[in-house]
Amino acid sequence: MIKGLYEAHLPVSDMEVSIEFYKKLGLTLAHNGEQVSFMWIEKGKSWIGLWESGEVNLPYHPSIRHIAFLVDLENISSAREWLLSKNIDVREAFGFEPERQPLVLDNNPHAHAAIYFNDPDGNSIELIAPLRLDVNEPFKKMELNEWLRLKK
Repeated sequence: MIKGLYEAHLPVSDMEVSIEFYKKLGLTLAHNGEQVSFMWIEKGKSWIGLWESGEVNLPYHPSIRHIAFLVDLENISSAREWLLSKNIDVREAFGFEPERQPLVLDNNPHAHAAIYFNDPDGNSIELIAPLRLDVNEPFKKMELNEWLRLKK
């Protein structure tokens, strides 16, 4: 029945600034409305809704102001440089400073590499790549480079 997530929504304070930001990430404009615009992640498969609102400054909580974009391992490995080339700063996450990301999340029995940054309104954006699924082998959070060295 369910095949994936089609849409997620974020509050934004300036629609045009937000549209340009998400275009830098490679998303394309699907609909530009008065209060809500949609950006394709993958046309016909997934998009995000951007809602212009005076209520953007809600306290951050991942359940209401966070989205994660799936990328592959090759792309996550170069994600920090890619973001910086677009003048997008990586932010600290889980005690890992920007220069120590991507990091590996310890969601045993799964492992994912991730890197974190904010959009212009402080919404939390994550790029995430699965490293392993359903392997019950505990580990601690670490830098992706360390994970790759240990797995050789």
